[in-house]
Amino acid sequence: MMMVSVIFIVSLAIVFSDAASIRYSADYSSGPKDVCDSLVYCEGPLLKTVQLAGIFNDSKSFVDLSQLYDPNVTVNNFDALMKATNNSPNRTEVAAFVAENFAMEDELDNSTLPDWKENPDILKSIQDSQFREWAKRLNYIWKTLARKIRDDVAINPQQHSLIYVNNTFIVPGGRFKEFYYWDSYWIIEGLLLCDMPVTVKGMIENFLSMVVRYGFIPNGGRVYYLSRSQPPLLIPMVAKYYDYTKDREFLKQNIAILETEFEYWQNEKTVNVMKNGKTYRMARYVTNSNGPRPESYKEDYRLAQQLPEQERGQLYNDLKAAAESGWDFSYRWCIRTDRNGNLSLINASTSDIIPVDLNAILQRNARLLARFHGILGNPEKVWRYAKIAVDNQAAIDNVLWNEDEGIWLDYDTGNKRSRNSFYPSNLSPLYTMSYNRNKSTDYALKAISYLKRNQVDLYFGGTPASVNYTGEQWDFPNAWPPLQSFLVQGLYRTGVKEAMNLAETLASRWLRSNYIGYDEYGKMFEKYNAIHPGEGGGGGEYNVQEGFGWTNGIVFEFLRLFPEVKSSDKYGNDIIR
Repeated sequence: MMMVSVIFIVSLAIVFSDAASIRYSADYSSGPKDVCDSLVYCEGPLLKTVQLAGIFNDSKSFVDLSQLYDPNVTVNNFDALMKATNNSPNRTEVAAFVAENFAMEDELDNSTLPDWKENPDILKSIQDSQFREWAKRLNYIWKTLARKIRDDVAINPQQHSLIYVNNTFIVPGGRFKEFYYWDSYWIIEGLLLCDMPVTVKGMIENFLSMVVRYGFIPNGGRVYYLSRSQPPLLIPMVAKYYDYTKDREFLKQNIAILETEFEYWQNEKTVNVMKNGKTYRMARYVTNSNGPRPESYKEDYRLAQQLPEQERGQLYNDLKAAAESGWDFSYRWCIRTDRNGNLSLINASTSDIIPVDLNAILQRNARLLARFHGILGNPEKVWRYAKIAVDNQAAIDNVLWNEDEGIWLDYDTGNKRSRNSFYPSNLSPLYTMSYNRNKSTDYALKAISYLKRNQVDLYFGGTPASVNYTGEQWDFPNAWPPLQSFLVQGLYRTGVKEAMNLAETLASRWLRSNYIGYDEYGKMFEKYNAIHPGEGGGGGEYNVQEGFGWTNGIVFEFLRLFPEVKSSDKYGNDIIR
């Protein structure tokens, strides 16, 4: 397992001045409180001792184990171990404790999909025979990723890190054996394109139950993820489902829960931002919990030892906030380098950064809530959410839009300036259509110019997450499926010919790259190499995973959008050179 780079840790740390240390030590406790209090899975000496012993190659392995006994027995047994070893058990002793107190078997069963069909309608529209056969095989992958949680998790929830939900869901794949929040948006899109609304409804109901139980949706379906959420895509999931089914009753039954999740982000994740004498309420990623991420405990802890003790709490929360973004990790959340590649003396915390994509998603969420209330005949609520959408749009226009670059940029509230680095998320307002539609042509042409200036048109394995090579998995040269969706759908939705043509080019390259990888390895990867089409990405804390939920969903999305795209160009080449 690869460690987070030293550059990343130093970048996140507040190490350059006493004043900065004071400021951040006062601020890092802001944000929603962690609701996980497990002394086995979330914090405490047992977790620390087992994880630092390194008995598993992947830190996630331990916190995914279920307990053989009630937690109080497990903790008492651990206390006995510590007493017997003078608080210094060796690796063998820790491994024996884990073997005696934890179960290794899976808590999930493979599940059947009640509405799966061998030949979904989308296959009829795909004109290229190779792509059509490929799509048919990808449709089978949904069956291999379908899971149902065993009843024992519901009967003895205190013995599991897995959070019980009633319905079958699709896991991403690989080491990710539980549901994940933002992954599921593109999974749900793919399932609907494969004519599986019953499965989708069940997955959405699982998420709704999380909001009822916790007031928000955690990063994933484990208690140790309760310190953070992920990009808030529940409302768009429901929109996708409603557009497919026109299930007004489902909307009526659950509209209050959707509002609850929206209010969570409004109340817990926003901050006032001053720009040109005006104040805007804007969202950022922020957490408030103690210690390292449980699923990456060893990695976070070792990195934090490089910092003074009083600065480690800020670091841990920055790491969790960056993970909340889904971009774990990227130099996007770090201070920038100067022209010589040295770290500058400009401090930046993850929670100081106002991300373009998060604020665009929330602006669309407000619009969707207004739309839902229009369908349900609630004019006062329509007005309320329309007003929030207008306010959010003003913030996007005045804080995030950068006229010099002709694009939206993340904003650093600590240093009161835009963060001028290329990320596909800079174009996410095109995806959410969070802009003045009367200026669609202007925004589309400026976006094309921006992409070409950053030479995005030169990559045939997909658009990279950044142009910074840092060794982190959400940086160059890795190309991630959801970022391709942001770009392709965003450009296409402008309705401007030049942008729609570029969208088709980017989608074609992505499909061909994914197809090459599948043809070569028989696998779909969570991320790809932008330079080498078909190759899985790398970097970060774990090896590239296969499956893969959102990758499959976006293949179906692009094949629906461009059914005439070919698996080779007119000269028979797999990739246009």
